[in-house]
Amino acid sequence: MDIPLTKRLSFKQASLTVLVAFILGTILSVIQVASDYFNENASIDREIKALLEISHSPAARIAYNIDAELAQELVLGLLRSPAVIRAEIIDNNGAVLSSVSRPRTESDFRIFSDYLFGERREFEDPLYIVHAPNETLGVLRLEVDTFAFGNHFLRRAMFTLLSGFVRSLLLSLILLVLFYSMLTKPLVELIRALSERDPRAAPEAKLPCPPGHEQDEIGVLVEVINRQLASLSAEMQQRREADQRLNQYLAELENIVSARTAELKAANSRLSRYNQELEAARGTALEMAKARAAFLANMSHEIRTPLNGLLGMLDLAIDGPLNNEQRRQLQIAHNSGSVLVELLNDILDLSKFEAGQLELEQIPFDLGTLLEDTANLLSQNAGAEVELTCLIDPQLPALLVGDPTRVRQVASNLLSNALKFTRSGRVDLRAAPSPGGVLISVRDTGIGISAQALPKLFQPFSQGNAGITRQFGGTGLGLALTRHLCEAMQGQLDVKSQEGMGSVFSAELPLVEHTSAERRAPLRGKVIALCDAKSGLAEMLGTWLPLWGLELQRHDGDFDLSGVQADLLISDDPERLEPLRRTGQLPILLVTGYDSFLPPPRAATLTPLHQLARPVSRAALYQALQRVLLQLPEEAPAPETAMAEPQHRHARVLLVEDNAVNQLVAKGMLAKLGCEVLLAGHGAEALSRLEQSTVDLVLMDCNMPVMDGYEATRRIRQSGRWPDLPIIALTANALPDERERCRAAGMDDYLAKPFRREELVALLDTWLPATQAVP
Repeated sequence: MDIPLTKRLSFKQASLTVLVAFILGTILSVIQVASDYFNENASIDREIKALLEISHSPAARIAYNIDAELAQELVLGLLRSPAVIRAEIIDNNGAVLSSVSRPRTESDFRIFSDYLFGERREFEDPLYIVHAPNETLGVLRLEVDTFAFGNHFLRRAMFTLLSGFVRSLLLSLILLVLFYSMLTKPLVELIRALSERDPRAAPEAKLPCPPGHEQDEIGVLVEVINRQLASLSAEMQQRREADQRLNQYLAELENIVSARTAELKAANSRLSRYNQELEAARGTALEMAKARAAFLANMSHEIRTPLNGLLGMLDLAIDGPLNNEQRRQLQIAHNSGSVLVELLNDILDLSKFEAGQLELEQIPFDLGTLLEDTANLLSQNAGAEVELTCLIDPQLPALLVGDPTRVRQVASNLLSNALKFTRSGRVDLRAAPSPGGVLISVRDTGIGISAQALPKLFQPFSQGNAGITRQFGGTGLGLALTRHLCEAMQGQLDVKSQEGMGSVFSAELPLVEHTSAERRAPLRGKVIALCDAKSGLAEMLGTWLPLWGLELQRHDGDFDLSGVQADLLISDDPERLEPLRRTGQLPILLVTGYDSFLPPPRAATLTPLHQLARPVSRAALYQALQRVLLQLPEEAPAPETAMAEPQHRHARVLLVEDNAVNQLVAKGMLAKLGCEVLLAGHGAEALSRLEQSTVDLVLMDCNMPVMDGYEATRRIRQSGRWPDLPIIALTANALPDERERCRAAGMDDYLAKPFRREELVALLDTWLPATQAVP
């Protein structure tokens, strides 16, 4: 095995050694040359000064005697020095007695000599006689060419560097031979013997050790290699034995695989049969899902159609001439029908969740006002001994981005649930910012929930126990739907409750701030509150009145107002106002339920008296305070439950409806609004009516015999004769895709049965021209 010279260890070691020696030798040579340079540089000045000292006395006598011939001989003698290229003697008057010069010596090495010693040097020696040293006779001036000295120095330096290089070269050759004989040669012999060794040789066959290296590192290396070779031979023998055993195991494994293959074939056969059964079950499940969807659609249609007639007729009856007892009975029947509609909506919403068809809006809305309106609408469900309060945190943003309809549904379900199970005490609806967005909570002092009932509280059609259903009613859908709504909005719903102590339901929703909290114009004045410290009114006044710049002073029980300087008295109990039954007192603001409003005769004894129904909103409270403190004129009172007088319209409406009861309901509502109504029992009859008469709007039922509303609408749009005719869908199908189906058929809007008169009025306001509406 031949290794290139430059790859051998001996060459590498010799190279490193020579490199180190060369560097050290070069450094020493440079030091020697530098020392020689400084000596040579100093010797130039010494030799020329010595020459000047020798020539001083003759030159002084020549300058004294002013002997030009002797001066010429002297300067010619100085010029014989190899370094002197110019010499001259000048007397004390500046006259040149004698001056000689010769050209400088030219050489290729002058550039180095001139760089080191300078191109030339000038020397001057003042001339004087010994007995008069202070009297100058003249000057002896010499100009010296340094090349005479620099040439000698350069030769010596070149010899020094070349001799150092030659010494390093000889040292490298000597070391290369020594390292090869002591290191490379035995290693090469060892490598050759190792490469020629048969791996299958007996462990006893060992590599020979090179002579003379038994005790050094090469001998140790040979010994280690021999041990490793012996171990490798033993391991190879073990592997041969293991291969024999492995072949036996493979033979046994083949037999096992054959048996397993037969078992897998049988298992695959069973799996194929199971897959067929699973596919059949999947088909059955899809058919059941379709049947369920069809059932929901049919149930919605079949229930909403009679409900529309029922609630519509009740609305028409309530608007007629009735005594109070009859009106109360019809109102109860109407409210019961509305509960049935809400139950149907909850069932349909659950079906939307399961089908993944619930769509959420992302629009700005005022959460505080939405919650206050919701509490106001549900206040009629509060018992006489229940104080309902809506408490909005002042830091709540004015506008948030989300789905106001679903947020209202969450708050309405939680508040309805709290009012249902609270006979006395407080029910608080709160809203405040939270790290996760907004926290909406409902706290009540009702019957509470046992620890055993909490796990199944949010399951559909499930309540705490059978007694709850018998005593309080309900279906158990509200909380299940509310949790689904919170999860759909990426929020969460939590509950904390203790049986007999009330409950707290908290919905944290990730609503994004759109507009920061607004600040109202500050008011000035002092307000006295006669209310319990634990009441919702006291908490609301304590939160908002200081923010509005008012000074608040609260008192429990009876309070003597004599000598009290205040601008307004607020109370939640009419009985506390009995001691104030005389005119001329400070203004009074009474916050109670509608059923606790003071009648006009009694209210006249407490003039000036202002009454607000709870739950009072921030806007209503601020406006009442502003009206009293700024002495603004009182607005004409209008009951919250009374609907504004609708506008009468000179419009002709085509009602396409196959159900006789629904025809009566819609015709009665439209007639009261001043509309002329044309009737059609199906789509074909509607097309005939349009051919005969001019109409301003069509109310089109969707499911009818002969020709349904979808086909009739498509034919109306395809004819092109009535391009601007508004067509409004009347349908009892409230499933999510129904609105899109109506739009696709060409209908302009959608009204689900059962509908209220307010919804019908809103549609007429949208689609009938303003010129057709008259007071």
